[in-house]
Amino acid sequence: MTTRPAPVAPAPPLSRNRDFGLLWFGEGVSVLGNATTSVLLPLLAVVGFDAGPGWMGLLTAAAWAPWLLVGLPAGAWVDRLPARRVMVASDVVAALTLASVPAAWALDLLTLPHLAAAAFANGVCTVFFRAAYPSLVRQVAPSHQQESAFARLFGTESAMQVAGPGLGGLLAQLLSAAWGLAADALSFLVSAACLLRLRLDRPGTEPVHAGRDDAGRDDAASLWTRIREGIDYIRHDRMLRFFTLMGGASNFGLTGYGALLVLFLVRDVHLDEGAVGAVMAVGAVGGVVGAAVATHVSRRLGSARTLLALQLLAGPPALLVPLGAPGPRLGAMVLGMLLVGIGVVAGNVVRGAWRNRYVPAEMVARQVTTAQVVNLGTMPVAGLVAGWLGSALGLRETIALMAGVHVLACLSMWWSPLRGLRDMPDPSPGRGTPDEVSGR
Repeated sequence: MTTRPAPVAPAPPLSRNRDFGLLWFGEGVSVLGNATTSVLLPLLAVVGFDAGPGWMGLLTAAAWAPWLLVGLPAGAWVDRLPARRVMVASDVVAALTLASVPAAWALDLLTLPHLAAAAFANGVCTVFFRAAYPSLVRQVAPSHQQESAFARLFGTESAMQVAGPGLGGLLAQLLSAAWGLAADALSFLVSAACLLRLRLDRPGTEPVHAGRDDAGRDDAASLWTRIREGIDYIRHDRMLRFFTLMGGASNFGLTGYGALLVLFLVRDVHLDEGAVGAVMAVGAVGGVVGAAVATHVSRRLGSARTLLALQLLAGPPALLVPLGAPGPRLGAMVLGMLLVGIGVVAGNVVRGAWRNRYVPAEMVARQVTTAQVVNLGTMPVAGLVAGWLGSALGLRETIALMAGVHVLACLSMWWSPLRGLRDMPDPSPGRGTPDEVSGR
């Protein structure tokens, strides 16, 4: 007698998916804490230590330098480890790192180098957390729900980034910027607790580890071999290659003017701490809108056409940011930040969902870190360059220059492999090289 295998129950909708709900909530709380830090750390440097453009650029560089220093090996390591374990460890270390700032402040031992070291250590934790993150999303949401999952995650992150800067400014006024950082430390512990409660027991969501890859190579393959595989995977795929290079150029511009934004708002626009937090929240308001509309627009127009259209929102409005000044011109700056937030976050939703469908499970972490070594590795360089230019040219002029770099990067997508496509390519069965999938 032949027995038929028991049918696999369909995946529940995201609204009833317990594991996704825990991941969603924990990530939202963590992002809220990080969003407060995005205001509190530079405010502490400016108000507490009278830091100038050079130190502001150095703080930004310290936060993003880990992508250059440990990004590639982190991807190779994370592909061989359980994603949840990596993310929990990252959360705990980040909590301890940020808690050291208010502790040192209370003991009158806090210095600008301590702030830079905390930013760097927190950045290392972010590298490992983000390398493992797509793999865990893949485990808690099936492939046909990936775009909706990313839209919900990005939407919640953007909503928290709306509340975070305002909350950071309020905490700085009521307590101090140093004590406000304790809230971020607590948020990482909440995230870790949520991750520990995941069951990960839905059929088909077991993590893939590299005991043997598709070519049957032994688990003892060298770290460098695995790193090279991640580099080659992106290098030979024209879509991934373009997104990686374009993202690096765009992030150079965004980070360059972002590194000086708090200092610009305090010294040139003459805003207090609470108003700085409110203005910094505007870009995140745009992110909420972008995440909310990304999936709908992508399905209606096609993912490739949507990405092209979004560059008109993500790029040119950045040129309004350096117009900021006391009075009506502040409105132009706010509008520019709002439109950039819509375009950038909506584009991230569409690209993130596509990448998670397109890239094989055993390559996810290496692909993420290889791309982000370029995407995010330009950011510490941007911080240093912006700090130097801010001292030499002035804050407004440097912000305008960096915004121009971002605009050119966004508009380059109109001369990319996306032109002429309605949708982004899907992986084909029995896929050979990435170039075969991209149609090279």
